[in-house]
Amino acid sequence: MRIVAGKAKGTKLYTLKGENTRPTLDRVKESLFNIIQNELQESIFLDLFSGSGAIGLEAISRGAKKAILCDKSKEACMIIQKNIEKTHSVEKVELYQSDFKNVLTNKINEKLNIVFLDPPYETNFAIESVKMLLEEDLLQENAMIIIETDDRDRILENLKNINCEIKDIRKYGRAYLIFLRRI
Repeated sequence: MRIVAGKAKGTKLYTLKGENTRPTLDRVKESLFNIIQNELQESIFLDLFSGSGAIGLEAISRGAKKAILCDKSKEACMIIQKNIEKTHSVEKVELYQSDFKNVLTNKINEKLNIVFLDPPYETNFAIESVKMLLEEDLLQENAMIIIETDDRDRILENLKNINCEIKDIRKYGRAYLIFLRRI
């Protein structure tokens, strides 16, 4: 896994060993950032289930002002910290080893422009996160939320009663990216 573009382009990232994380493929990451590139400059970017930190660090490499990274795994946060240092992003990244609910209710002190959610697929964490982002009023007007999932229909069904507009859905192999806007 590597940084695809921007200031840290080509930097190889450390990754977690084992089956507990599922890194976003480089082609999916490249497509994601091509879609959001015009909104990335000077944005506040949240990568809530960070794994290795690759998505948030890609955002920084491509011009985000700040990235907030969160993972509850101590091992993941150790890898993320190494990747932050390797990409020379220390001053632009906040890293939290914490449950996502704690981060959303206690750690974020500014409005977010872009949120990337890639929780374990079998959970409802993506929907819970979207609800909390809205309830805690953590989003800038017109903020974008991107959910990565392998169960598009379940996610879309659960989004019906949430105050967000579905702007786009893209499929990459078994993974979907669902793009939402705050209404």
